[in-house]
Amino acid sequence: MPTLTPSSPPAPLAGWTVTIAPDRAYFEENAIDGIEFPADGGSRTVPLPPPQVRIGRRSTSKGTNPEIDLADDDPGVSHSHALLTLSVDGVWLVSDVGSTNGTYINDGQQPLTAGQSRALADGDRVHVGAWTTLTLHAPPRP
Repeated sequence: MPTLTPSSPPAPLAGWTVTIAPDRAYFEENAIDGIEFPADGGSRTVPLPPPQVRIGRRSTSKGTNPEIDLADDDPGVSHSHALLTLSVDGVWLVSDVGSTNGTYINDGQQPLTAGQSRALADGDRVHVGAWTTLTLHAPPRP
């Protein structure tokens, strides 16, 4: 009888990523009283692991622990703000989950309504909170 040896898991394939950054233009268009734009806000790029990625602010008391945690980045982001979901067709969708300040796509003037979803493409921008913009990046093509 052959002996089975455990194999290493395959290396993960490079997938979709999102760059999270403060956006002064978005902030100025949607200024929230009493909130100032951050002086030292930098950007970061993180992977989007399927099938879902929650956007919000961590809160022990509310039991929220989103994959994209903006608790230290943007006070205008709701604890449960938005959800990114990879569809069976391989398209990322964004849904607002009842946020206070809305979820906007690209240069849209109207936020998504609670529960409404929109398909996203490479380069699309999702605006949340007082100044945060998340820009989606498709994986490189072989």
